[in-house]
Amino acid sequence: MRLRTPAGELEYAVYGAGSPVTIFAHGLGGAIAETRPLASGVAGTRVFLHFRGHGASFRPTEPPGYPDLAEDLAAVADHVGATQALGVSMGAAALLRLVTGQPRRFERLVFFLPSVIDQVRVRHTLHDMAAAIEAGTVADFVRNEIPVQFRGTSAADHYVQTRAAALAPLADTVRAAADQVAVSDRSAIGKIEAPTLVIGAAGDPLHDAAVARDLAGLLPDARLHIFDSASPVWTHRAELRELISGFLS
Repeated sequence: MRLRTPAGELEYAVYGAGSPVTIFAHGLGGAIAETRPLASGVAGTRVFLHFRGHGASFRPTEPPGYPDLAEDLAAVADHVGATQALGVSMGAAALLRLVTGQPRRFERLVFFLPSVIDQVRVRHTLHDMAAAIEAGTVADFVRNEIPVQFRGTSAADHYVQTRAAALAPLADTVRAAADQVAVSDRSAIGKIEAPTLVIGAAGDPLHDAAVARDLAGLLPDARLHIFDSASPVWTHRAELRELISGFLS
């Protein structure tokens, strides 16, 4: 499906029916297909968007900032009447940006692998990713994100191929993201009233678990879960799905 906004046309997909209506926001270089597994078991209507510059959504002339991505998220959420939201990494930052400005916008929130609040923490890792994209070696960079025991499997090979292809045109966007923050004033987070689940991963070089802990501490009604794995999508997939679906359903 397509939604025309003042900025450009956004792609989104809808699955299921009824209440609640949950919107899922992907990470940098991510896609609807990669975000859908996180919605397994979530009741009601599940909505997935492609941010500008991703999928078939419009490509901006300049790398988008979190205010731009929050605008995309708000447009689709308002269009479908979303009452709950989950953001992954970049999507988590866009969601945080949105709800600090509209603290009562959603009834429940999930921040999965948040990487930034008001201070940049993973600048060097993102610059390394941008350099790998420019050098044509981003597939190796992506492969190294996968736990050793899963490398070489058909699922891992497919993931590397699709993610590397998605990242290939995004070197400027990745480099710009290295210097951006989601919000400038963290005190605004204290106004968010919705029950919130914050999920982090120990040892993830792109998503410092300290950010998840900080965010949970700033939110008035937050539950924190830190996986003892840098890649819970690979190593703890069933537990992750149960955690998310139990909270949102």
